Amino acid sequence: MFNLRSDKTVKDNDRNKFPDLFKKNGLETQIDYYTEQSLKKIKFSLILKTAIISAVAVIISFFLDLAKVPILGDITINIAKYLFPSWQPSEFLIEPFQFWWLPLIVYVSFVLLSYLCFKKLHKEVARTPATETIDRIVDSYTSIIDGISTALPLIGAAILLISIKLGEDIFLGLSVPFEIKALIILAIGKLFEPVLDNMSVEFQNVVTHIHDIKEKYFNRKNLENSKDSLAFPNSTEELESVSKAQNVIIANLEKYKNLMGETAMMSEKMFENFKEVDLLVNKISNANFVDSEAIMQLKSLAESISVVTASLNDERTVTGLKYLESMVTKK
Repeated sequence: MFNLRSDKTVKDNDRNKFPDLFKKNGLETQIDYYTEQSLKKIKFSLILKTAIISAVAVIISFFLDLAKVPILGDITINIAKYLFPSWQPSEFLIEPFQFWWLPLIVYVSFVLLSYLCFKKLHKEVARTPATETIDRIVDSYTSIIDGISTALPLIGAAILLISIKLGEDIFLGLSVPFEIKALIILAIGKLFEPVLDNMSVEFQNVVTHIHDIKEKYFNRKNLENSKDSLAFPNSTEELESVSKAQNVIIANLEKYKNLMGETAMMSEKMFENFKEVDLLVNKISNANFVDSEAIMQLKSLAESISVVTASLNDERTVTGLKYLESMVTKK
């Protein structure tokens, strides 16, 4: 497989010039190409621009010194004379130890640590781009810088407490100048943290875009696979399978059609029965009920029939009927 990472003549706009090349080589080549080009654009000099504020703090530290500073001389005494023209330094001033170089050395060490962090990120992102890797590396170097800037003031405070007992010469000549520079270093360390934060953001943008490339690639592949699954079959086995599926579908549709026809017939019969029942209910509702006079006549007729029936059970009546029957027979 052709590897774009080894071709140094490929430019940033080659992706637009050779789209077929990227399509053939797939996702891995796209990610390798983008990673290489993106990491080339991340320069340490661009990231170091955020360290300007902390560099200003280093320059200010030269003017906050009790001892002599190269080029600037007794800068603190000169500033005091400028602010208070009538003030005169004591002839018995203790010559303090020179610590003007301490913030400068610490600042250089911070820059060196940030460069090591930059190289580490550059290597890890090129190999395995992941957010967790970036956070782990940046946090480790941030902890080192923060630890140095915090530890020096604490050490200076301890020296300061010890020097109180050792005398004024040690206190003013060593402890106080060191503590002043240690506090300045603490400020420089806090102002230097945006350098690593900016570095983390730059590399995180690369990782985020790589994840976007993967997501778009897999979405496109899923879409292509779905289209392929809906394409017309070419092999004989696929045609037979499709034919069998069609026959099953047609048979199910016929059954459904017959069932729907039977359901329609039953619905028609139910509708006719409903109409007949409705007509019968209307007739019953409109029918005239028998009045009370007719009921009294029926009652009188029933009583007459009861009397006649009772008379038939009388012995004399039965004898008379037999005699009448015999006379009719003789004739």
